[in-house]
Amino acid sequence: QVQLVESGGAPVQAGGSLRLSCSVSEYVGRSFCVGWFRQAPGKEREGVASMNRNGGRTYYADSVTGRVTISQDNAKNTVYLQMNSLKPEDAAMYYCAAGRSDSRGVCSLFVGAFPYWGQGTQVTVSS
Repeated sequence: QVQLVESGGAPVQAGGSLRLSCSVSEYVGRSFCVGWFRQAPGKEREGVASMNRNGGRTYYADSVTGRVTISQDNAKNTVYLQMNSLKPEDAAMYYCAAGRSDSRGVCSLFVGAFPYWGQGTQVTVSS
């Protein structure tokens, strides 16, 4: 059972930056993906970014492209989400999730593709 623990969420002013961290208990297989998702009150959970554990290919939602970077520290089994130029609409509970890539090694941004989830970390953005 893969376990994930998020940290780094905090209140921040619009235009500011945050780095979220996701500690991953284990990586299972070569086709392993880690993704960041977010859910604002009253809205559905949506994919923000994902990364293939092997090779490091990254994938981003259009709404965050250019402002967000997903990265990993293999030695620490940790995946990061660096968020810059934060906007009030970025405020949400942010979740880290793990799953498998498709047969081409592509990682998804769909909630259903990730069976393992952390408990979330809250990001608040004030205008």
